[in-house]
Amino acid sequence: MGQAVLHALREEPTLCLGGALEAPGQSALGSEVEAGIHIVEDAQAALAGCAVAIDFTLPAATVATARAAAECGVAYVTGTTGLSDADRAALAEVAQRVPVLQAANFSVAVNVLAWLCREAARHLGAGFDAEILELHHTAKRDAPSGTALHLAEAVAEGQGAALEGRLVLERAGEIGARPPDAIGVQALRGGDNPGEHSVYFVGRGERLELSHRSFTREHFARGAVRAAAWLTGRDPGLYSVEQALGL
Repeated sequence: MGQAVLHALREEPTLCLGGALEAPGQSALGSEVEAGIHIVEDAQAALAGCAVAIDFTLPAATVATARAAAECGVAYVTGTTGLSDADRAALAEVAQRVPVLQAANFSVAVNVLAWLCREAARHLGAGFDAEILELHHTAKRDAPSGTALHLAEAVAEGQGAALEGRLVLERAGEIGARPPDAIGVQALRGGDNPGEHSVYFVGRGERLELSHRSFTREHFARGAVRAAAWLTGRDPGLYSVEQALGL
């Protein structure tokens, strides 16, 4: 994702690279990624002089770097998933000092998919059961994906009910009949797949399927760069990707 973001930045006329950050011990440390820009492991050094940061890492690194960004007065865009409630609370604290935008997925098409899921759930009503299937590469560390959970939240919103207590993440053994208000999410892993998500609305004698398939990571990076350009200069607070993408 770092390489994809670098490429996307070259296509964004309002932004340029101001710093590059990597975890300690990585072989890329010290290498030059743009003229005069070297990869460092110190967040304060990487953020110095920047207006906005783009982060795709792991929850612990995201929280630490976001706090460093707040110290430097730098807006923060992150696509890290697998965040805990404590991590989200930490980002909310950072957002009191600088603008913060966290999203499970920066693809415009995926966010349109979430909108479609919300509307489908609203119009189909209680006669349709909702199930979500996602497939990602073998190296993905969190399951289900943040995007799948975002889609489940969209379905729940469309149904006019909270997701809490209705999410089903696994089925095995004698589990009984499917609860009528359940929203199931199943995760598959394999190969180098950047991500696939399918949402099924299953009724009696018919089924509606809404799907998105990624073949590269470029559209994630382009969306993140677009969000970073939009977030720059805004007031402190938590913002959504839907706001940044005009959805």
